[in-house]
Amino acid sequence: MRRLATVATATAFVLGAAACGAPSEQAGSGSDTLRVGATAVPAGEVLAFVRDELAADAGLDLKIEEFSDYNAPNAALAEGDLDANLYQHEPFLKDYNANSGSDLVAVGDVYLPPLALYSEQITAVDELADGASVAVPNDATNEYRALLLLQEAGLVTLADDVEESTFSLSDIEDNPKKLDFKELDAAQLPRSLGDVDAAIVNANFALDAGLNADDAILKEEFEGSPYINVLATTADQRDDERIATLAELLTSDEVTEFIEKEYKGTVIPVAAAS
Repeated sequence: MRRLATVATATAFVLGAAACGAPSEQAGSGSDTLRVGATAVPAGEVLAFVRDELAADAGLDLKIEEFSDYNAPNAALAEGDLDANLYQHEPFLKDYNANSGSDLVAVGDVYLPPLALYSEQITAVDELADGASVAVPNDATNEYRALLLLQEAGLVTLADDVEESTFSLSDIEDNPKKLDFKELDAAQLPRSLGDVDAAIVNANFALDAGLNADDAILKEEFEGSPYINVLATTADQRDDERIATLAELLTSDEVTEFIEKEYKGTVIPVAAAS
C-alpha cells in the first residue's frame, strides 16, 4: 500500500506556526490551514475522511466549507475565501472561467461521480414510453452530459456541431420517442422523481437523497469520461505545496478504499480505475 510519510516530509517545511483557523494566504505563506470548499456528498465526506484520518500525519490542517449549489464554491475560491475546492469536473470549471473571467485551474483528478438515470416508475430504459417526461440538469454543461448519456442509449441524437458550453434542448436533432424534457436545477432533480417518469441526477445529489448505483437504470462509464471531479485552486496557488499534498492524499490507497466501501460504485475513485 502506498504510504504517506514521504509526502508529509516533503511538504512539512511550508507549514508555519499560524494559529489554527487563521486565513490562508498565498503559496508558501506559512499558514497551516487549508480552506477547501465542497458539496456535502461525496466531496465533503471524502475531505472529512482525509482531515480526520490522514491530514495531521501529512502536516495539513484542513478546514472544510460545505455548499449546497454548483456556483458558490467557485465564486468563493475566486474571491479568496477558499484555497481550493472539490466538487466539479473540468468542463464545468472551464465554463465557469469563461463566464466569470476567473482563472481557476484543476490540479488533480480525484473520482468520477457517474451521472445516472433514475426512476420510480420504470425499471429499465426500454420501458420509457413515447412522450415520457425526463428531468435533466438545467446548466449547459451537465445538460449536455445528460443528453449524451441518453444518446448512448439510443434515445436521442444530438447535432454534430454541438457546443457543450452553450448546449440547449434545441441541439437535439432526433427524439424518436418525443421525450418531454424538464429542465431543473441539479439539486432539485432527486425530488422530481415522483413527478416525472425518469430523471438524470448528478451523483452527489443522488447520494444525498439516498440513491445509489444499484437504483440507476442507466449510468455513465468511467473509461474515456471527461467528467472526473478535480481538486481546483487559483492559478497563483497551483504550486502551493499544501494543495499538492492534499491532491496526493485524495488519490491515496486509504481514500480509494474509503470511496469504494462508502459509495459502492456510485462514485469511482481514479486510483481504482487506472
